Order: sequence, then C-alpha cells, then structure tokens
Amino acid sequence: MRPAAAHRVAVTALGHSYRGDDAVGLLVAEALQGLLPEDVPVLLDRGDALSLLDHWSERDAVVCVDACASMGKAGRVHRLDLSIDGLPPQGAGASSHALGLAEAIALSRALRLAPRKVIVYAIEGRCFDPGAEPTPEVAAAVTPVARCVARDVVRLRQAI
Repeated sequence: MRPAAAHRVAVTALGHSYRGDDAVGLLVAEALQGLLPEDVPVLLDRGDALSLLDHWSERDAVVCVDACASMGKAGRVHRLDLSIDGLPPQGAGASSHALGLAEAIALSRALRLAPRKVIVYAIEGRCFDPGAEPTPEVAAAVTPVARCVARDVVRLRQAI
C-alpha cells in the first residue's frame, strides 16, 4: 500500500552522536523540530546505511543529511539534487561511515527501491574522533541546513 502524499516525503538524518562532526545529521534532525509538518517523518540512522533501503522503499522523495569528509573547509555545506547532479565520483565527499550514503543510494537504485527524488545535504567535518564534540564550524551549519531542509520538504510535498 502506498503512503498518503504527506508520507511520501521523508527526511533521513545520519550520524553518530559520540563521534564529533559525525553527529551533524542528528543535530539537524533535532533542529527540524517545529520546522516540518507533523506528518513528515524524520528517520534517524546511526548505523548501517543499508537500513535506509527499508525507509525509502515507499517514498517518492527523501532529503538526507550527513557528514562528509572534509575537502578543505569544515562546516561547508554541499546540496546535491541527485536527479540533476547524480552521485559524486568515488571519494568526493566520502561518508564517514563504512557503507556510506552514496553506496546506499546506488544500491537502492539498482534494486529499484530508490525514491524518485533524493536531495542530499553533506556537511564537511573535520573531527570524527570517538568522544569528541562537533567542531564549532560544523555546529554553526546546523540551523541554516535545517531551514534549507524544511524549505525542500515543502517544495517536494507540493510537487508530488
């Protein structure tokens, strides 16, 4: 059974709260409280990205938030609309997870479980050490990214 239109859009936040900048996805999820319609789920993933396939299988659109390895500037935000931009080349914006978001998206596409529309916010991190706090640069990106995610959710819901 297909979910109602409102439920066909979801937000997926990835990260680990105990690994420094890797917590940014979870922090954005917290900042989204009160910014999203109540019926838009925010799915938290703290582990294997393969579990995302279950979350996505009934969705038309997903907005994902994750930390990525720094390509020069901690806190810099990359917004990728994968229907336009495609997946980044191997290693570009690499996830901090063993099986990252890019691999989960590629696998979901190969299995024909991917949402039609996938938008990714990748926030460059600098420190992923166990027990570390998020760096100030990454923490400063949380609120602006949450606002952008909320705008994307509204736009995606209207497009469905």
